[in-house]
Amino acid sequence: MFNALVVEKDEDGKTSASVQRISEADLPEAEVTVAVEYSTVNYKDGLCIGPGGGLVRNYPHVPGIDFAGTVETSSDARYKPGDKVVLTGWRVGEAHWGGYSQKARVRADWLVPLPQGLSTRQAMAVGTAGFTAMLAVMALEDHGLKPGHGEVLVTGAAGGVGSVAVAILAALGHDVAAVTGRPETEAYLRDLGATRIVPREELAETVKRPLESETWTGCVDAVGGAMLARVLGQMKYGASVAAVGLAGGAGLPATVVPFLLRGVNLLGIDSVMQPYANRLRAWERIARDLPMDKLEAMIQPATLADLPELGAEILRGQVRGRVVVDVNA
Repeated sequence: MFNALVVEKDEDGKTSASVQRISEADLPEAEVTVAVEYSTVNYKDGLCIGPGGGLVRNYPHVPGIDFAGTVETSSDARYKPGDKVVLTGWRVGEAHWGGYSQKARVRADWLVPLPQGLSTRQAMAVGTAGFTAMLAVMALEDHGLKPGHGEVLVTGAAGGVGSVAVAILAALGHDVAAVTGRPETEAYLRDLGATRIVPREELAETVKRPLESETWTGCVDAVGGAMLARVLGQMKYGASVAAVGLAGGAGLPATVVPFLLRGVNLLGIDSVMQPYANRLRAWERIARDLPMDKLEAMIQPATLADLPELGAEILRGQVRGRVVVDVNA
């Protein structure tokens, strides 16, 4: 028997989450059983834990879209007992039982070997948010982003994706402008490497002009909505925006003018169904390019018992940086 955070739904459709004792017989059928060491908290996790169950379709359910740990058993030749592994995406924690448990059983195709130089704790300080940030940086680089050509904008900079993006971009030599609506996070963002703080209200208002002064040489956007529309009109000629989130809404009240007159690129970043080769590439870049001291500064420790409250907080935008959940604490 071992501990897991279990979400249940009653006859009235109300959901509740609590730490319960379950057994290996309760786990789903799959090739690899992992002794989970750490997980983390993402916006999707908040949806799955919270009232209504969000993305969950079947109950009882164990959320947690990320985890890192050690292989206990495997019927797949790619993994053997003792291997360190990390999992993000593949709808684990949503459609499939996830990492808020001391043990998880998943398909071998969903796992990635833990890169050399990263601990399981560090991997979950990165998690889906940091993995997504690295994918965004890689996409911008693939479309010509280089240090020294101007400022790179990061919206939603104090959140999980934004924090890692700021740290990576700064470590790679970029001048980073960080957008935040929380003035109290300014020192935190500057410690991560931001060279300028942009108050959210400066970009939150939609303007009638489709183009403004060319300002940004690249952008990692975690907000979407009106802010993304505004930023598109401020990009330099041929620059790219990597879209990673929709905290400000799914709508895009923009025109095609930035694309037609400035050759701006809007790059969609999906972390859930990324091919295996690109996952390896991203994790290797994370191990190489993300400063571990900066990563440590982002960490907020937590346990399974803390998750219901943290799930509610992340939905309210009150979680800063990266939560690392020690499932064995």
